[in-house]
Amino acid sequence: MKYTLDTNIFIDGFRNEEAQGRVFAFLNRALPFIYLSAVVMQELAAGARTAEAARDVQQGVFEPFERRRRVFAPSSAAFAESGRVLAALAANEGWQMLDDKPSLLNDALIAVSCREQGITLITKDGDFKRLSPFVRGFRYAAPWPSSSASLPRTE
Repeated sequence: MKYTLDTNIFIDGFRNEEAQGRVFAFLNRALPFIYLSAVVMQELAAGARTAEAARDVQQGVFEPFERRRRVFAPSSAAFAESGRVLAALAANEGWQMLDDKPSLLNDALIAVSCREQGITLITKDGDFKRLSPFVRGFRYAAPWPSSSASLPRTE
């Protein structure tokens, strides 16, 4: 199984030593199966408000995944599909939901691109539960997939 971490997981790790320990423990256990979403890269870069923070994110997060060619980006089909997903969600919940929660735009794109790549998203964001009925085949999990049996063997 392949995994990617949502932005909220990285942010928790940046802000809290205990959360950082859990992130590193999971990465150590599952590193061969972890990828980085280009959408998450955008969100992390946007949140790096100082030169030091931008450098830390670039060197500590982006570069290791880029070196390993473990970054995935949404295709043009994923952009179109995420728009359809948002339209279906808006029809179901009302159009104001995009005004109330603009992050749903990126969340829909993350969900569709994860499904497209066969990657399971690790997140604490409840919006993916709202999106999942509209993205068939999308998988997400709460931190942290606990069983090492759920990770592929590297033998």
